[in-house]
Amino acid sequence: MADINIPQNIFLIIIAVIALVAVIVIVMQWRKVREAQSNVTFLEKQAEIKKIELVERDLESKRLMENVIPLPKDQQERLSEIRGETSKMMQKVGFLHSEINERVTRLETRAEYEKLKTLLDDIEKKEAELNKKGKKGGK
Repeated sequence: MADINIPQNIFLIIIAVIALVAVIVIVMQWRKVREAQSNVTFLEKQAEIKKIELVERDLESKRLMENVIPLPKDQQERLSEIRGETSKMMQKVGFLHSEINERVTRLETRAEYEKLKTLLDDIEKKEAELNKKGKKGGK
């Protein structure tokens, strides 16, 4: 066997290069971890700000609901008339919608009935033909 002698300077340079590569990898990983931590912190703060905005909006809408400006009597009457008319219209629309659905169902049923009736007529004709052929062939 041959004994390989590596000069001590080259051995130290190889170890230094390996250590340098290891330090570079460690620094890069540490940087990624720090960046991820700062992203998480940023997203947490954003979520907290959104929550605060939602609470503020809710409080503002609640405040507006509590401080309803009273309408004059004629406008209140007009508003109640509009609400009543809207309610009647919605009921009428619901009734008409159900009426339309019922008529569509009837039309579909009638169309299906006509198809089945035509098929039955065709089957009866073919059955009559087969009976005629059966009688002619049997004689």
